[in-house]
Amino acid sequence: MYFVQMMARDFTDRVLAWYDRSARVLPWRIAPGSAETPDPYRIWLAEVMLQQTTVAAVAGYFARFTERWPTVGDLAAADDADVMAAWAGLGYYARARNLLACARAVVTDHGGRFPDSEAGLRALPGVGDYTAASVAAIAFGRAAVVIDANIERVIARHRLIETSLPAAKREIRAALAPLVSDDRPGDFAQALMDLGATVCTPRSPACGICPVMADCRARGRPDIERLPVKPPKKAKPHRHGIAWWIERDGAIWLIRRPDKGMLGGMRALPGGDWADDPPLESGAAESGIVRVDHGFTHFDLTLTLVRREAPPEAPPESLGAAGEGIWWPIAELDAAGLPTLYRKLTDKMLERDV
Repeated sequence: MYFVQMMARDFTDRVLAWYDRSARVLPWRIAPGSAETPDPYRIWLAEVMLQQTTVAAVAGYFARFTERWPTVGDLAAADDADVMAAWAGLGYYARARNLLACARAVVTDHGGRFPDSEAGLRALPGVGDYTAASVAAIAFGRAAVVIDANIERVIARHRLIETSLPAAKREIRAALAPLVSDDRPGDFAQALMDLGATVCTPRSPACGICPVMADCRARGRPDIERLPVKPPKKAKPHRHGIAWWIERDGAIWLIRRPDKGMLGGMRALPGGDWADDPPLESGAAESGIVRVDHGFTHFDLTLTLVRREAPPEAPPESLGAAGEGIWWPIAELDAAGLPTLYRKLTDKMLERDV
């Protein structure tokens, strides 16, 4: 038992020593050795934004959010539409709705302070196991087992865990738990994240400069890139939909999508439901159309944009564009906060009209 503990301590020490030299500089991170205290709000906000999203994509959004809403109280008091618009383009829009719900719960139920334990954090709206562990470790110094995709890859390779995901998650957790640093759990979690992001990468890992290469069981194997083993990808279904460009006096009619469902709460172009078969839109050939393809997590979508004329004084509802909406100036579409799918459509239509 003593030998096992010493081996674990050695692994942890090597990773932390490497992190002290090589830590990435990130806008939400406190540098190793700094006397500055981590802000739980900034750590939580970054972790939510980073779910299924790259550091490069998140950095600008994080800066804009924290400038506009520097505290959890500021975010809790924000208008839903403003937050959804600020999130536009970052994807996975349920995260933005959960962001607001969580901020308001922190203010209402916890006096504006984040709970300092995994269990307390996990009880907040939209906070799952990973986010709770990450915030607990990084912001509050709790010895939590933090596992993201980068950490998963490092441990699966170091311990040569060849069980396929998601079944391998239990083995990875069991292998990682004894390694967690008691005195620097936040730095340890971030060190493993950095190791996976910069050294133990999905393709062409830089094993020669890895701080734990000496006892990595996958080092030198020609099949190292297949670890962790992923299940075969299932073919995604392809769906189709239609949207309408309804223009009047230099403005187009935008609606607010229902809070629940895809792109919930976001401003969007009006249109019909998305279905398995291509739409049959009468008059499409005469009205002029553009199409874009867009990938979601569980399906791909082809969305067709059809121009519809708005007779003078006719309400949009008369054109089948019912819903909470607004006439938005075309010249100010950048400020509408349209999600990427609809911004692709509007950009393509405006290019066509030039």
